[in-house]
Amino acid sequence: MLARTCLALAIALAALPSLADEAKTPTPKELLAKATPAEWRTPDPQNLVYMDLPQGRVVIELAQEWSPLHAANIRTLIREHYFDGTQVIRVQDNFVTQWGDPDGDDKKKAKSLGTAKETLAPEFTRKDGKAYPFTKLPDGDVYAAEVGFSDGFPVARDGQGEAWITHCYGTVGVARDTGAETGNGSSLYAIIGQAPRNLDRNLAVAGKVIKGMEILSAYPRGGEPMGFYDKPAQRVTISSVRLAADVPEAQRTPIQVLRTDSKTFAALVEAKRNRRDAFYTRPAGKIDLCNINVPVRDPSKKS
Repeated sequence: MLARTCLALAIALAALPSLADEAKTPTPKELLAKATPAEWRTPDPQNLVYMDLPQGRVVIELAQEWSPLHAANIRTLIREHYFDGTQVIRVQDNFVTQWGDPDGDDKKKAKSLGTAKETLAPEFTRKDGKAYPFTKLPDGDVYAAEVGFSDGFPVARDGQGEAWITHCYGTVGVARDTGAETGNGSSLYAIIGQAPRNLDRNLAVAGKVIKGMEILSAYPRGGEPMGFYDKPAQRVTISSVRLAADVPEAQRTPIQVLRTDSKTFAALVEAKRNRRDAFYTRPAGKIDLCNINVPVRDPSKKS
């Protein structure tokens, strides 16, 4: 009788979830599997850039609402095929990958900008007073009064009406000379290392890489100061740069971005802030803005 009772108790206990399972944080895959279609957004093809390299395609979303002058100039450069045949000219370890015209400093050899503007007013921050979506993170920030996300872009605010996109991994910025107006979008860089937040508010941000960072971050580092390539043969030639709007639909890269104002995104952030599983037994309880990845997916594939 005692043996039967013990066996029944053992079976009943085995059927109950363990305390460890109850405390275990859901994985990103589990959370994303429950995301509704409305929680995903499809980027505007006018703001989606395809940069085709020998190693594959890099997809960049332009920050139209944050740097409209630079976004417009970049579209002009793209549509006039300025970037076709330009090169990856600089890869600095733990910092940036930069591309553009390798002869840009030599006015006699530099590519023509066509109808694009040579100089632009700096768009380092946004202080136009217009409303914009903002999902505030619960934790503090060393560089700003508050931080969060706006339409997928990592954003910081000073609490007095000024805001800017931060230099997190994957951010695409506009290279410039000393003059604040010299960055016109003809040379761009992507952050490939630890977030250099000291660049914030000192350069215009053109957008963000949403697909293809594994390509840009894997190129050999340059041997010259600041990571410039010392030999022309080291440079990688860009096959073409096009706007998704100008590419036949059959040749477009199907892509959607998780809305950063969605319940699923909030759950992902919280799960990462307080991760608990067999490995993570001591949750951090906090998270840095640049330590949050905004998920993307191919909507043509079944989940």
